[in-house]
Amino acid sequence: MATMVDVARRAGVSVATVSHVVNETRPVRPATRAAVVAAIDELGYTHNTLARSLVTSRTHSIGLSVSATANPYFTDILRGVESSALEHGYSLLIADPHDDPEHELRAVKLLHERRVDGLVVAPSARPDALLDYIRRTALPTVFLDRLVGDGHDQVCAENEEPVALLVTHLAAAGHRRIALVAGAPGLSTTTERIAGHRSGLDRAGLPYDPALVVGGESSAEGAERATGELLALDRSPTALVTANNTMTIGALRALRSAGLEVPDDMALAGFDDFAWADVFEPRLTVVDQPSREIGATALRLLVDRLTEPQRAPRTVRLPCAFVHRESCGCGPDGA
Repeated sequence: MATMVDVARRAGVSVATVSHVVNETRPVRPATRAAVVAAIDELGYTHNTLARSLVTSRTHSIGLSVSATANPYFTDILRGVESSALEHGYSLLIADPHDDPEHELRAVKLLHERRVDGLVVAPSARPDALLDYIRRTALPTVFLDRLVGDGHDQVCAENEEPVALLVTHLAAAGHRRIALVAGAPGLSTTTERIAGHRSGLDRAGLPYDPALVVGGESSAEGAERATGELLALDRSPTALVTANNTMTIGALRALRSAGLEVPDDMALAGFDDFAWADVFEPRLTVVDQPSREIGATALRLLVDRLTEPQRAPRTVRLPCAFVHRESCGCGPDGA
């Protein structure tokens, strides 16, 4: 295995110069750098990241704590984080906190013990212990998808306005009882999407009925149960908004079990686009989150924090896109 001494001999420079090129610890003349890089390529030299970390106290690794990695939305977020991490020269360690506060804290502690330089976290609905640990350890952290309050770097999609748009779109198609299958309580996404539902009703001049907002626990099973509750109402809704992609699946199961057709018997519009939304019959009208950009932006915020620890915390919100298909029951022009 080639060593740094071998590289120095091949390039005709000192070992210190090779070290400066590899570790980027001091500027090196372009011609000298090119000679060192060529020698590294010829010899197949790989520098010792562990040894470098002992000197610099940096491992160039990032911890990612995200639940439900089987969910296409979070899978796309992971891809965004990973591609941005590679672009910035970082490796990625991943832990699944299972949306459980105790498991979340253990997962973050485990990543911290692996000496990651910082964290990207999609927090649980009750992140108090996590926030306390991050504050005590001063571990650089960026939160994504779900907000945790001021004083932290965080990135998410717009939530309220896109849901309001879905509601007003359904109202414009003639629906007067528009229900919402909401996410797990305590999540900022749930709170904001519920607010969007009410805002959309207000804009459409429709009354708010609390019976038409049912929690679906952010899961397919919870949404299936919630949709069943809505169908059992004396005055059931004629249109349904689901607050994430897995709950859309659960709602569709419940409608099928009840023998109802979308959109003839129940119009449907959901939050989150996903690969299968365009192949369902009918194809699903949705709000599409910029999931990969959320992940990439979170990683860039963390790199900025590591580079400039004293900078002011930032909250970044990214716009969503309205994807109009057939499940809402109206034509391409919205009629």
